[in-house]
Amino acid sequence: MALTTEAQMLAIAKKIVKADPAFKPIILRAPLCTIGRKRPKQGHYETLVDSIISQQLAIKAAETIFNRLKDLVDGEILPEKITKLSVNQLRAVGASGAKAKSILELTDATLAGDLHFAKYGRMSNEDITNDLIKIWGIGRWTTEMFLMFHLGRLDVWPVLDLGVRRGWEKLHNLKSEIEPKKLEPLGEKFDGFQSVAAWYCWRALEKEPS
Repeated sequence: MALTTEAQMLAIAKKIVKADPAFKPIILRAPLCTIGRKRPKQGHYETLVDSIISQQLAIKAAETIFNRLKDLVDGEILPEKITKLSVNQLRAVGASGAKAKSILELTDATLAGDLHFAKYGRMSNEDITNDLIKIWGIGRWTTEMFLMFHLGRLDVWPVLDLGVRRGWEKLHNLKSEIEPKKLEPLGEKFDGFQSVAAWYCWRALEKEPS
């Protein structure tokens, strides 16, 4: 994947402010968006296992479960190793029954070659999403996080993410909660760099430095 340079990200930040001035305070305060600026340390399979574990969990809790799983397979999250585990072993490290089922289905599909990992660099967001949601337990939120933070795609608008919606509300001083279906079209003004706008929505929820 081609990495996004600092200069390119600065230009995108300026486009966001031009499209929606409500973003100016957070863009001035927060660091430069990191999406797409570094090559991922994990492979596709390991990232997806991590994402499944992270669903609806606090970051620290998810990290604990992931690290326990990693210890269980001697430090390597590989389908060849995970396939030897049972649902009970996955549950013993902290994964729910549903997540254990999802991880094992992902593992089986990976080993069978049913997922087109080698082609993801050339595939569209929609095609990658359709490839992944065949796996039980992988839905839109998981695929969007994968596209953004693993593949570095800048054109993802994850309106199902609660943090993005709460950040949007804060930036725009909304008095009521915004629904995903209402936020969806509002991302059109950030066409091509919606991921970056979402990233700044998350930053808006962080405590300001004293």
